[in-house]
Amino acid sequence: MSTNPGKVTKADVVRRHLEAVIEGGLGPHEKLPTERELADEFDISRLTVRRALDQLENDGVVYRVQGAGTFVSEKSITKSFELTSFSEDMRARGLVPGSLSVHAEIVPAGARIGYALGLSPADQVVHIRRVRTADDAPMCVEDSYLPESLVPNLVERLGNDSLYRVLVEQFSLRLERADQVIKVTVLEPAIAAELQVPPFSPAFLVTRTGYDERGRAVEFAESLYRGDRYSYELSVGRRSRQDGE
Repeated sequence: MSTNPGKVTKADVVRRHLEAVIEGGLGPHEKLPTERELADEFDISRLTVRRALDQLENDGVVYRVQGAGTFVSEKSITKSFELTSFSEDMRARGLVPGSLSVHAEIVPAGARIGYALGLSPADQVVHIRRVRTADDAPMCVEDSYLPESLVPNLVERLGNDSLYRVLVEQFSLRLERADQVIKVTVLEPAIAAELQVPPFSPAFLVTRTGYDERGRAVEFAESLYRGDRYSYELSVGRRSRQDGE
């Protein structure tokens, strides 16, 4: 690494060249030249090319798939930790939310879902599975589970509308808080196909249990968000400390 902050390195030249190529019309998920091709074109080592690609990947401009190559990322959407629905998030960013597919059914809760919702394994829950879109582009696969006793006939009422809007307007259920866990994962081939990205692409797995004003668990949801389109943003602060600590 150069100690002169004003010096343009060979890696910088390659990075700027690739940025110009992408801005010039290379679309999301289109493949970039290989490391060897770029090394030959610029007469530099593959290690230098790799540094340029590392910079672009860290900036979210490209993503890599092992054994397949380097591809152009789609523009990222930054998500805060406010309790909002997918539809609310997208509309706030000027995007049109939608769903490519909706599957809804009533099933036994089972041990894991029952525990999250405070139900017995035999209790009935409504399971809703949707591929959510923004401006017609697939963004996430969302599985939601709700106690059937709280939302009778939800299957018939939901359609493509916002789940949270339906809960408020038709069942007088408003989520006031949620416990949420976010993990980094990769997409299995079947889910990657639904999201129209290469198999084993990076993703965020978001698990959330939402509660109403009475403290009842109303929804347990697992959502897989495309890693090339999402980042999470939060503000942190220090605890107040006594002097000298």
